[in-house]
Amino acid sequence: MLQAPLLGGLFIGVLSALPVISWGNCCCLWIVSGGVLAAYLDQQNDQRPTSAGRGALNGFLAGVIGAFVWLIVSLALDVVLAPIREQIATELIRVARDMPPDARAALQSIGTTSPMGYAFSLFLLLCAGGIFSTLGGVLGASFFRNDVPPALGGPIPPPPLPPM
Repeated sequence: MLQAPLLGGLFIGVLSALPVISWGNCCCLWIVSGGVLAAYLDQQNDQRPTSAGRGALNGFLAGVIGAFVWLIVSLALDVVLAPIREQIATELIRVARDMPPDARAALQSIGTTSPMGYAFSLFLLLCAGGIFSTLGGVLGASFFRNDVPPALGGPIPPPPLPPM
């Protein structure tokens, strides 16, 4: 039951944390897609048709898991990328010597994130993930539902065999 939300949350968290790829989350693309993915994977693991409620639950769990995956991946990436950001900022400050003091201070603060910044971002991702991944789970459950309604008048007979 938790495999599909875990994979959907991993999808949400990793893509939301990557530096350039995270821009796709400006309209909650990765969050909704993670909910759809969780509903799809749940449907593939079960022969019964997926209900909208089960899709919503899978999407919601994927959103919550994705927020915490984002936090872990973002912290790890910040440790790895901080020296590179610092080197770029130092080089820019060295090249632009006539820069105003306010701009210099802003440039030096690029790439530094406070613990409150991480907490606020985690809160926002939990809220957005809880809402939009749930919607993605409902959409995924309706798109990938495996029950095919019977044709009018009963099952369709197979075509006749050709004469020999």
